[in-house]
Amino acid sequence: MNQSNRNPVGVSDLHMGAPVHSADGRKIGELARVIVEEEGFDLRAIVIREDVRFSGRYLAAGSWYLTDELIVPIRTVAGADREGVVLNISSAEVRHQPAYLAHQYRSLTRTEVIQQGLAIVTGGPAMPGLTETANKAPGEIEIDGGENVMLGRTGRKLGHVRDVLVDDGELIGIVMSPEGFFEHDVALPVRFLDRSDDMALFAKLDEDDLEHLQPFLA
Repeated sequence: MNQSNRNPVGVSDLHMGAPVHSADGRKIGELARVIVEEEGFDLRAIVIREDVRFSGRYLAAGSWYLTDELIVPIRTVAGADREGVVLNISSAEVRHQPAYLAHQYRSLTRTEVIQQGLAIVTGGPAMPGLTETANKAPGEIEIDGGENVMLGRTGRKLGHVRDVLVDDGELIGIVMSPEGFFEHDVALPVRFLDRSDDMALFAKLDEDDLEHLQPFLA
């Protein structure tokens, strides 16, 4: 992804789980993740979890789908508000966007071979050995609704991501649903966020800072 993906006009609100529609009014699915730069947290893309009808899965009930998420560059977002996200590309163009997760077969370990054999004997599902790769550039990371927010590198979990805060196409923070310490959702500005991978967000806060975080009022 390149610099042409930066800061689309009209994007004021992106919300996890919000419906996503194409330029011709077709519902594509819902917002599942945002992709940002690891340094600076600039928006690069959104990941859409496809609607069952749009993806065609309702026509093949019982089929095993490896992935139901697709990725579109942020420049394809025409606008976003409390009602949802609208793309500037048609539903036909959306269907040609790449899947977010790619899967490749790999050799099974000895333990996995045994597990596969047991699954066959007991009638359970036998899953092939697959490796999963996210379709994003080096230096880009994902932010998912529900992922953990940790207090620095202390190993202490503060809560999880409930939503993202976006202003004019720029990620300015997250809304965190707390665990234990807080009683209400709180907003964490982007300057307090850090991370090393896609597994968790790390809050650059001291214990004393926690007492000064304000409840988030939607």
